[in-house]
Amino acid sequence: MITFFSKFFIREKQDKVKMRQEYGVLCGVVGILLNILLFIGKFIAGTISHSIAITADAINNLSDAGSSFVTLIGFKLAGAKPDPEHPFGHGRIEYVSGLVVAAAILLMAYELVRDSIGKIIHPEETEYSMLMIAILVVSILVKIYMFYYNNSIGKKIDSAAMKATAMDSLSDTCATTVVLIATLVGFYTGIQIDGYCGALVGLFIFYAGIHAAKETLDPLLGQPPEEEFVEQIDRIVMSHEEVCGIHDLIVHDYGPGRRMISLHAEVPAEGDILEVHDIIDNIENELKAKLGCEATIHMDPIVTSDEHVSEMKAAVISIIKGIDEIIQIHDFRVVTGPTHSNLIFDVLVPYKFYISDEELITMIEKEVKKKLGNNHKSASRLISFIFKHRLILL
Repeated sequence: MITFFSKFFIREKQDKVKMRQEYGVLCGVVGILLNILLFIGKFIAGTISHSIAITADAINNLSDAGSSFVTLIGFKLAGAKPDPEHPFGHGRIEYVSGLVVAAAILLMAYELVRDSIGKIIHPEETEYSMLMIAILVVSILVKIYMFYYNNSIGKKIDSAAMKATAMDSLSDTCATTVVLIATLVGFYTGIQIDGYCGALVGLFIFYAGIHAAKETLDPLLGQPPEEEFVEQIDRIVMSHEEVCGIHDLIVHDYGPGRRMISLHAEVPAEGDILEVHDIIDNIENELKAKLGCEATIHMDPIVTSDEHVSEMKAAVISIIKGIDEIIQIHDFRVVTGPTHSNLIFDVLVPYKFYISDEELITMIEKEVKKKLGNNHKSASRLISFIFKHRLILL
């Protein structure tokens, strides 16, 4: 169904942000219609049979229709153009809509467990029919289809909201399957397990809600970019021979398809500043064209033709690696004076490193004086990082 309608309503070769919005709207509309139909069928069956599990499952579908509506609105708002109050666009609204869907899942899980416990304490006679069984079977098939299209398109357009909706559909499939089992057991044996199955379904839905909440909350709080994305940036920037190294990479995520990056590129201090600046501009444009993200690059001039500076840098790197291989340095400079030389560099260590900042600085200064002599002083600045790369996410 989605594939059929997408041929008419979605233009694949257009802007990616616009295409994501159209996919989100289409899936949201289809989700609303299917969930409303399932709600009507299950509610009628649950009311006639006095089954708490089927009625709860029907209400769950109604909440799913509301979740699909929230997702639809989220995609529409996320596609809005930047304005003075939101200069980086509205893309994060999609994450918020996914979080709302997760909250709805958790609320439904709580209500289902509560009602099921009530049914266990105060059991009621449940009436069964082949119509009920047929409705539940059709519901399972519809929910499997909804999981399939939400999950596949969610991966295609990298949408946390649609992935959360897919998890919701999967939890509904399991929930309805348990209800179907309870119905079949009651229909053929007369044993009432309606309340117990309802509680089991509620616990499963609660787990799915926690998972969906985490998937949408992480981008809102700020999470490190994928290692593959960092490596792509590394390859593109370092493919230019004028760049000696890069560091202080920062990735800003303003919603799916709305990334901004900034980094420091080390360039030869002896080069022509106008030529180097032009190269940096070209690299920024290349990052935008290949990765679809805005890029801002700061030039860090480093001395590459002075043998004394190179020897000092190699010695300091040896000292640093002697403390721990994971530690890195950048922005190395030597300021020579009449009585002593200052070695200035930044030190990068992992978060929660086993050596405190103060202890590490003391160790570095002690080893520098020991290896290079007292006429060399180190001035190091500690920076924590996440990746085991020369590319750093602050």
